[in-house]
Parts: sequence; C-alpha cells; structure tokens
Amino acid sequence: MTIKRITPKELHERMKGGDKLVLLDVRAEEKYHEFHIDESRNIPKTTIFDLDGDGSDIQLSLPKAAEIIITCTTGNSAAKCAEILDTRDYKVTVLDGGLTAWKAYMSLLKD
Repeated sequence: MTIKRITPKELHERMKGGDKLVLLDVRAEEKYHEFHIDESRNIPKTTIFDLDGDGSDIQLSLPKAAEIIITCTTGNSAAKCAEILDTRDYKVTVLDGGLTAWKAYMSLLKD
C-alpha cells in the first residue's frame, strides 16, 4: 500500500481552484489552535490510533467519497494516520513535509 502525497504547492493550487478537499489536522488540539490551514478540521492522532488498537469503529464523521488531505507538523504522524484510515476505505493523501513545509511555501509566496 502506497499512500499518496501532495506538495504544499499542489495543495495550495487545488485549494485556490476550488477543489472539494477535506483537510484533516491530526496534531494535538492546542497545536491546532496555535496554527492550522484555513478550513482544516482537527481530529487528534490519538483518536485515529485508537481505531487501530481495539478494532472498534469510532465515528470520525469524515466523508468516504472525498479526498482527505492529512497534515501534522512534519508528515510522520499524518502518514501513520493515513495508513490506518486507508485500511478503512478512506481516500487519503499526506501533505508532504507537513505544516512545516506548508509554512515555508506560504512565506515564499509573500516575498
């Protein structure tokens, strides 16, 4: 199983183009409140990791039909969450480099 990845530039272009995407930030709530991509939703990674543990299906209220772009600080936690969600038939893509790369890309646009 290979999880798809998207660069910050590709994500920014798709968002500007009005693509229907679900942005899922899997960081802890306090980190999410400090900074997040507009329109992203927060479900902490521990909630998603719990899906893998006991096999019970916690209702995440995520659409199975839409592409879900998963973000975290660097992309590592997002990749683990993507693997778990992929086994549950969600269409997942990881933001390459996470929010660290997103911030760097966005700062280039401002210069």
